[in-house]
Amino acid sequence: MSRLKEKYRQEVIPALIERQGYKNVMQVPRLEKIVLNIGLGEAIREAKALEAGERDLAAISGQHPVTTKAKKSIAAFKLREGMVIGMKVTLRGKRMYNFFDKLVNVVLPRIREFQGVSRNSFDMRGNYTLGLKEQIPFPEIDYDKIDKARGLEVSINTTAKTDEEGRNLLELLGMPFTKD
Repeated sequence: MSRLKEKYRQEVIPALIERQGYKNVMQVPRLEKIVLNIGLGEAIREAKALEAGERDLAAISGQHPVTTKAKKSIAAFKLREGMVIGMKVTLRGKRMYNFFDKLVNVVLPRIREFQGVSRNSFDMRGNYTLGLKEQIPFPEIDYDKIDKARGLEVSINTTAKTDEEGRNLLELLGMPFTKD
């Protein structure tokens, strides 16, 4: 069992029951899945961008990514319906807990001038989305082999019903929120 899942069972569940006053252990919010997404708009002009994005996302997640395609055509962007415009990976179970642990304890502290993540990036249902400007802070990425710094979107889906419940859960799991 991963270290973070053990922490969730031993520390987070009792703390959330005390804080929120849940009557049943099954009411306590938990991590459901983490979705990693890389937008590859430049893949329209440059085919190698897909390979590089796929390699980076596979290294970061430990799982093969699937391509995301345009749902509709946009002439201004020279985009046609069905063109590949990104990659995504959905992590669940052990890989999800390991990724979250790595994100909080290794990746975020490696970001220059890091002050914490915003408290306001919740979606009103307890899910949190975090955008990273580049993939370099991940230890699996070899700085010398990247062709371009690409942004990465990390969506953390929880079973929480409200933003407050989601924030409490992520805070107790170690997410470094800003003080404001």
